Amino acid sequence: MNKRKATQIIRGEHAIDGAGVHLRRVLGPGNIVDFDPFLMLDGFDSTDPGDYIKGFPWHPHRGIETITYLIKGKLEHGDSLGNRGTIHDLECQWMTAGSGIIHQEMPKESDRMLGCQLWVNLPARDKMTPPAYGDITQEKVTLVEEENAAVRILAGTYKGKTGVFESKYVTVKYIDVNLASHSTWRYTETPNDETLFIYLLDGTLAVDETLSQFENKSCAVLFGSLDKNSSTNDAVVVRSGDQGARFVLLAAKPLKEPVAWGGPIVMNTNEELDQAFNELDNGTFIKHRL
Repeated sequence: MNKRKATQIIRGEHAIDGAGVHLRRVLGPGNIVDFDPFLMLDGFDSTDPGDYIKGFPWHPHRGIETITYLIKGKLEHGDSLGNRGTIHDLECQWMTAGSGIIHQEMPKESDRMLGCQLWVNLPARDKMTPPAYGDITQEKVTLVEEENAAVRILAGTYKGKTGVFESKYVTVKYIDVNLASHSTWRYTETPNDETLFIYLLDGTLAVDETLSQFENKSCAVLFGSLDKNSSTNDAVVVRSGDQGARFVLLAAKPLKEPVAWGGPIVMNTNEELDQAFNELDNGTFIKHRL
């Protein structure tokens, strides 16, 4: 069986967002084409509450889905639809911004805040869909225990098991892999025409063809297939180092649509972007309320 090749390794850079949250911006506007339909990925890992406690006060989104997953930590959220809640260790907040939503995300003091937020682009036909919110609590996450790995399925399927969440707009595979030290993990369940990458949250992972060059935490690795038109799924093969490895695998079919991106809003044209910001100014941004 052919293997997918690690075509890009992106380590990102330190950034400060929200009201003063320190994070690592791994994916952003410079990665749109290669990582389509994934837009942005922010990673966070801190034992100092001062790095994140100011959080992300009320702010708008349109045209995307945001997925916040915590390995460790606690985060309270609220939105203009009236949703309120808290996610804890191994829980996920999956929000469809659609036509427009105002929300806030406020981390709470924890021994360690470890996780990531991913933005997924919405197709042009669904940009103005009604906003929605989903909680994936720990007891809902499907767990597959293997000899050297614990695999949690947030969305999609793995070895015949299915995750609890399925987006109505972009079918995303989102799995969390906790791999023991000095272990090899092989994955063959994503078609070659889908974008596939892993984000290394913690530990070390070898991703090159020889499995000899290890990457450290806080990096995204894009895997390309030898033949995108092949009916056979090329395999992803990785190996953990001394510390083991904790990573998420993301996969979805690219949209191949134009992207107009302005801060928290992602549309297809600059005209649509201008309209969104004009609506924010004149108070007509929110199309759906309680």
